[in-house]
Amino acid sequence: MKYRRLGRTGLFVSELCFGAMTFGGRGFWSVVGKLGEEEADRLVFRALDEGVNFFDTADVYSEGESERLLGKALGGQRKHIVLATKVRGRAGPGPNDVGLSRGHIMASIDASLQRLGTDYIDLYQIHGFDPLTPFEETLRALDDIVRMGKARYIGCSNLAAWQIMKALGLSEIHNWARFDSLQAYYTIAGRDLEREIVPLLADQGLGLMVWSPLAGGLLSGKFSKDGTGPEGTRRASFDFPPVDKDRAFRIVDVMREIAARKGMSVPRVALAWLLSHGFVTTVIVGAKTPEQLDDNLGASEVALDEAELMLLNETSALAPEYPGWMIERQSTERAPR
Repeated sequence: MKYRRLGRTGLFVSELCFGAMTFGGRGFWSVVGKLGEEEADRLVFRALDEGVNFFDTADVYSEGESERLLGKALGGQRKHIVLATKVRGRAGPGPNDVGLSRGHIMASIDASLQRLGTDYIDLYQIHGFDPLTPFEETLRALDDIVRMGKARYIGCSNLAAWQIMKALGLSEIHNWARFDSLQAYYTIAGRDLEREIVPLLADQGLGLMVWSPLAGGLLSGKFSKDGTGPEGTRRASFDFPPVDKDRAFRIVDVMREIAARKGMSVPRVALAWLLSHGFVTTVIVGAKTPEQLDDNLGASEVALDEAELMLLNETSALAPEYPGWMIERQSTERAPR
């Protein structure tokens, strides 16, 4: 396993992060996974054995059961790993049991600590944007949590570029803890992040945690162009994230050829493509079985050659959009002569 620096911090995390969204199976999250305690323990132990030191969950996954199962599975290994969770989603029936208000954040961090069985969270992330709560309120609450020692770093997820930049600006002005990472959707079939957010991450020194790197299983190579696929899979019952399927299957065809030449699975090629990008800090992989986990973790050992990367990049390239194409055109005028 290889390790990469998280943003501009001194913290190093495994380039493959174990995502515990399949743990629990309560409520809505049952479509993602229904793993119980014994199965969760087996997968966590396997990940630890392979050198994974980064684990991610959220308070809303299976109504908190994911956090409880992950915390129990980690047990005495807690001090050796980097633990991340998230806040924003609905945690109860009341009007204040959701969002990024100071009240909800303060209640949620204590509840997460209790379920995880720990005194601190290494990376505490907001799970999205709350249009009703001012950023100042959210960021001040997060800063207080860091100062109290309940979290060591903070991050964000599912924000637009302008929202991230606004938050960073407020943190700098007020000397509050700043976001050190972004958790976002990014795949070879969904490269929209490259337009505005990737340049921002590089400029501001934020790490990138990739969620749903296989586009909800669509890039597993198990689905056909007519929409058919294996029963019981996440994509079969939950068609998310949104993907241009015609484009995605063209990319899968190319990945399948590369996978056949290398004697490996299509998912490994998709994960290796993500890991080939220097701006990617870690790729979150989930699993329902040890076999799935082993295959995903094997991506850390895959090296795509220059020709393979070029073919994959050309096949999956984004269509030019303004102002990107104008910025690129004008930048050539400033190239060294």
